[in-house]
Amino acid sequence: MLARRGFGTTAPNPAVGAVIVDETTGEVIARGWTQPGGRPHAETEALRRAGPRARGATMYVTLEPCSHHGGTPPCADALVEAGIARVVVGIEDPDPRVAGRGLDRLRAAGISVTRGVRSAEADWVTRGHILRVSERRPFIQLKLALAADGSVPRGKAGQPVWVTGPEARAHGHLLRATADAILVGRRTVEDDDPELTCRLPGLAGHSPVRVVLARDLGISADCKLIRTAREVPVILFCGPDADPRRRAELEAHGCEVVPVREVEGTLWLPAITEALAARNVTRLLVEGGPAMWRSFARAGFVDEVIAFQVREEQAHAATRPPPSAYLPDLDLALVARREVGADDMMIYRRRTRQH
Repeated sequence: MLARRGFGTTAPNPAVGAVIVDETTGEVIARGWTQPGGRPHAETEALRRAGPRARGATMYVTLEPCSHHGGTPPCADALVEAGIARVVVGIEDPDPRVAGRGLDRLRAAGISVTRGVRSAEADWVTRGHILRVSERRPFIQLKLALAADGSVPRGKAGQPVWVTGPEARAHGHLLRATADAILVGRRTVEDDDPELTCRLPGLAGHSPVRVVLARDLGISADCKLIRTAREVPVILFCGPDADPRRRAELEAHGCEVVPVREVEGTLWLPAITEALAARNVTRLLVEGGPAMWRSFARAGFVDEVIAFQVREEQAHAATRPPPSAYLPDLDLALVARREVGADDMMIYRRRTRQH
């Protein structure tokens, strides 16, 4: 829960939570989580709050403490210096700069180390970091908004069609706040003229980088995204043959334009996801429409699906197509279902050997 507080604010560092406890009394001494910008790390934040009471205590932490010098000294050294007696770790850090060295440093200092506690949950909460390190891509989450019959109404001429109710739309904005970047296609920009920002009270500063796939850069400079590109960053991915004059015009408005290779007339998603990972994106939210969802599904680039669907009378609910029908290439498991206002929210995760 503490680690999740950092979603959307800690990239490229992972969102981590840490709790320091006195195991003789059961008292929670201090809590910490990765701070905005990725520093301080969760461990050092918890140590700062604990002060001298950390000596002889136990720390529970999502991810292996770092062992390398980066923007801050190694967390493993900070734990040793603070006199922590025991460390319980969810998972080891696959980052080659760490990869077990943090735990070795703790053991060498005489600290008791327990690893693999609730490892599945720890793995999931740090999946964006893991995928960026191991597969050079972000954690990818799809958001679907469906009518009661399973259809996806389209906007027209910049006027969006609201399918779900205000509560579901607010939850969608919360998803944006927990992402490093949000992605749509050119057609969504034309149909809806979206801002793709987080407009919940107090979270405007958490708006993600906005990403548009536009093969020929055929986007109006008058759309909201382009007009606000200097306020919230915009990255446009285009084909290698896109009009250079059009590229220069969009760059003059503050957009970053990134040409990538095309395969069979479409932009190559592996090049796009790798470019985003190189720009420190660890969590990507894909909105758009069915064509975009299917493209990511076919490429195998879907980790989680959040589907909002207008609730229907129970007598007819069994006849409507499930959201997973839009993603036939994926093996999805329904992990949660809840009511959000007048709509249903369903969370699917892709089945893997680990989950």
